[in-house]
Amino acid sequence: MKTTRLLITLAIASAALCSCSEKYGESVSATSPDGNIKLNFALSAKGVPTYSLEYGDRQVIAPSKLGFTFRGKRIRGRRTMENKAKRYGDPVDMQTGFSLQDVKRSSFDETWTTVWGEESHIRNHYNELAVTLDHDGVHMIVRFRVYDDGLGFRYEFPEQPNLVDFVISEELTEFAMTGDHTAYWIPGDYDTQEYSYNICRLSEIPSVADKMTERNASHQLFSSTGVQTALQLKTDDGLYINIHEAAVENYPTTNLDLDERSKTFRTHLTPDAEGWGALLQAASHTPWRTVMVVDDARKVLSSRLILNLNEPCALEDVSWIHPTKYMGVWWEMIVGGSTWSYTDDHNVIVLGETDYAASTPHNRHGANNENVRRYIDFAAANGFDAILVEGWNIGWENWYGHQKERVFDFVTPYPDFDLPALNAYAHSKGIRLIMHHETSSSTVNYERWLPEAFALMNEYGYDAVKTGYVGDILPIGEHHYSQSIINHYNYVIQRAAQHHIMVNAHEAVRPTGLCRTWPNMIGNESARGGEFGTRVEPKHLTMLPFTRLQGGPMDYTPGVMEMDLREINPNRPDVLTFTICKQLALYLTMPSPLQMACDTPEHYEKYADAFQFIKDVAVDWEQSKYLYAEPGDYIVVARQPRKSTLELAAKGVAALKDGKKDYVNGASRFCLTDVNGKPDATKDIWFVGGITDENPRSFDIPFDYLKPGAKYEATIYADAPDADGVNVSAKTGSASCARYTITKQVVDAGTVLTLRMAPSGGFAISLKEI
Repeated sequence: MKTTRLLITLAIASAALCSCSEKYGESVSATSPDGNIKLNFALSAKGVPTYSLEYGDRQVIAPSKLGFTFRGKRIRGRRTMENKAKRYGDPVDMQTGFSLQDVKRSSFDETWTTVWGEESHIRNHYNELAVTLDHDGVHMIVRFRVYDDGLGFRYEFPEQPNLVDFVISEELTEFAMTGDHTAYWIPGDYDTQEYSYNICRLSEIPSVADKMTERNASHQLFSSTGVQTALQLKTDDGLYINIHEAAVENYPTTNLDLDERSKTFRTHLTPDAEGWGALLQAASHTPWRTVMVVDDARKVLSSRLILNLNEPCALEDVSWIHPTKYMGVWWEMIVGGSTWSYTDDHNVIVLGETDYAASTPHNRHGANNENVRRYIDFAAANGFDAILVEGWNIGWENWYGHQKERVFDFVTPYPDFDLPALNAYAHSKGIRLIMHHETSSSTVNYERWLPEAFALMNEYGYDAVKTGYVGDILPIGEHHYSQSIINHYNYVIQRAAQHHIMVNAHEAVRPTGLCRTWPNMIGNESARGGEFGTRVEPKHLTMLPFTRLQGGPMDYTPGVMEMDLREINPNRPDVLTFTICKQLALYLTMPSPLQMACDTPEHYEKYADAFQFIKDVAVDWEQSKYLYAEPGDYIVVARQPRKSTLELAAKGVAALKDGKKDYVNGASRFCLTDVNGKPDATKDIWFVGGITDENPRSFDIPFDYLKPGAKYEATIYADAPDADGVNVSAKTGSASCARYTITKQVVDAGTVLTLRMAPSGGFAISLKEI
């Protein structure tokens, strides 16, 4: 990867600091490159490390403690059930009694090139303060990096004689708030982020926590005052604070537990099956703890703090990684029009023994040859790159909720899914199939089958896999966010990279920017996505970019055109609360290089004129401009496509032995041609989209980012005056969701358009230079 770097390091001699370390109250500080953010570090009179953060003349984080509790040493001797609780000595206090040994300062400035993302180049510019502390002969470094938009810090344990193997029972990092801020939050949970967001004062969190509890395939709340990161906050004087973590590897994911009296959050690590936090050995380090602070909501969305705190790309060759727009045999299953399973003959499935060839099909199986070909034909005719097929492999009759270890083998298709023939058919149409590996959270089983499963994918030219982790984790007692399962997710990503496979993980841990290091981590769910249907509130999609998407893109699965689910399943009288134009805008406000059009071919044919935007829109970007934003309310963004990646998916299929050679995807057709459809890669292209919550809103949309002096043809997909995505029901139907207008007009950099969004509505605009 190409980078431009400037690195300046200044070490302050340890001898000069010894006298300072004895004056515990004295502090050291570092400022952001622009001088607006200041980090202060100090030791209390009892040797407790503390930090605080200032933004201009305002304190953002009041003095907050740092440190740990370590598990006591293992007590040797005979183990019995009676002495199980006495296996370890007293906990080790690693928060008090520190002395300051050394301070080093440095500055760093680089611009790195992304493989995919919201822009092609990202600046990574910070000032660093590394503080070395001593605790009875054990050394610990606290490394702070101060950016113009916030702070990252982590703990490091260098190789040393007095610390080899150790166990963190709890991390004691604090974030002391300076007021009763507005919080945008979901409950602290060891296993899921699939919640709706609540918006309230910090002081109100305990009183509303019980109302936030929702059942899930796997969930474990830990406290009535616990919340998850990324936590978005807003102060009364207009600062936006975001607390999160970056680069979570070999360490559990953290939650935040609120002391409601002091308004202080403290980290709480997801425990392992024995109740411990992290098992480490020197040399090692924790993930970065992050505090973003900006004065404009748009800056939250444009911040790259989390990505910058991750290591550079670990892959020498990234040519096989490509943006992908896909369809799938999926939504019809989610809604209940078809199923993942093949037969009703068996209550129990035993891999290698159950005879599917002799089983009676129940004729509701969605992943059958005829249906998959239908999707392939439609996707190819409309310029898509790939088709996801769920339910293709044996085992779905007896999978979720049974704590069953050997649940899937990931290589054996059902009798009505002819993998070689369907794969060849897809390639001949210029389409790749996307593999589906639902693990049912049996992680050991999945790792057992990975070599064969990935070899099968390589054999048939699959280059992307959607993994799933529905249900409680096996081994029993572990959680989706505990250390060993974090290591499992990262192991899958790294093994997939060895096979040139991109990974889209569902129900896994929330991303923390590792897609910079492993860009084959091209998609994730890890939040309440489109599959929740009517349980997705109108404000939810205006919250996710401020929270979940801070760590990486989400496979939200947008693109629903028919909001009345009875059109697929007559027994499901649900109407989704979105307008069609809001669904179109999600391709811009919920950016992802792996982007789905989730609805069925029939519904796209029904709304073919609106579907055109989904066909045209890119999924990878040269640059992005956030025009309006407020968490929980609205987002408006403009994006310029990255033309260099538009045809990578199509070229990859064409390179296969049975791949179609002349395939061009829909975004390439739009972005690499002129207004008359003739090839012309020189024309400037932009897309603009906006969404709102349950409230209708109007915005003046500027175009000052367009080329000066150039004219553009704007195609505007907007809610009709009588559109309404909120006041719908099984009784009223979905007609008001489907009211939209499509107009064209010529605009330039000086044009300002006023557009109205209906309740839970939106708009989308494609702009092509004339």
